[in-house]
Amino acid sequence: MADLKRKAVQFTSAILFNSHAEGFARGTIYRGNMKQFCLPVLNCYSCPGAIGSCPIGSLQAVAAGITYQFSFYVAGFLALVGLVVGKMACGWLCPFGLLQDLLYRIPSFKGVLPLWTRYFKYAVMVFLILLLPALAVDQFGLGAPLFCKWLCPAGTLEAALPLAIASEGIRNALGALFYWRLAWLLLIIFLCVIFQRAFCLTLCPLGAIYSVFNRISIFSIRLDEKLCTKCGRCAEVCHLRLPEIAGPNHPECIRCLKCVKSCPTGAMDWHIDVLGKKEEQKCV
Repeated sequence: MADLKRKAVQFTSAILFNSHAEGFARGTIYRGNMKQFCLPVLNCYSCPGAIGSCPIGSLQAVAAGITYQFSFYVAGFLALVGLVVGKMACGWLCPFGLLQDLLYRIPSFKGVLPLWTRYFKYAVMVFLILLLPALAVDQFGLGAPLFCKWLCPAGTLEAALPLAIASEGIRNALGALFYWRLAWLLLIIFLCVIFQRAFCLTLCPLGAIYSVFNRISIFSIRLDEKLCTKCGRCAEVCHLRLPEIAGPNHPECIRCLKCVKSCPTGAMDWHIDVLGKKEEQKCV
């Protein structure tokens, strides 16, 4: 039941975040007032249906030296989301996370990525989002949005492909960069069929930001050691195949709540800690 609720929320958020249907029909980008605000997930600014901005694209714009009136807002907004729910935003709201969940359902050989691969996304965050856009500048003193330009599969899927399909002018202007991005997207899709949320675990810079807040966020998962029998059921059903020793609120936990639902002794539940007052709830 918990996973069905999560899927319903995922589909709903994907539709709401990309609800500018006219953009898909005309091959145009929504530029209304809502674009001044960031979404809490990886959702390309240039997607024809996107009604808000991608926080990663906004961070790159700031680092590249472009005047952006919501620079402090972006950092504060991400910190607020992280402090409230941590990586739950990745597990319940992200459209590209939903796609990865669906891809993993395709019958195939399944593997498990080692946890050390998660460090790649922190390198992406530091170098491609913050440092290189600020340091590798052109003659006008402006840097390039390197992650969005070269490595973001969501941008290719949500923006480049729909715009190319809808606009003959864009199709005629396609070059080597587009075909690189298309090949990269296909590789990510292939890996996500084999490995659960391969992109989230290894390369997503937004996941790197939210993971910092997982152990201190208001919403968290609690484990009652007295009730825990070390049966390992939580590790077996874990959405990201985290080992039992990882425990609740691990930096990679997307809080799908499968562990809470499957615990045979009720040793796990989620709780909200606001100003020292805790509200606890069994997952149903």
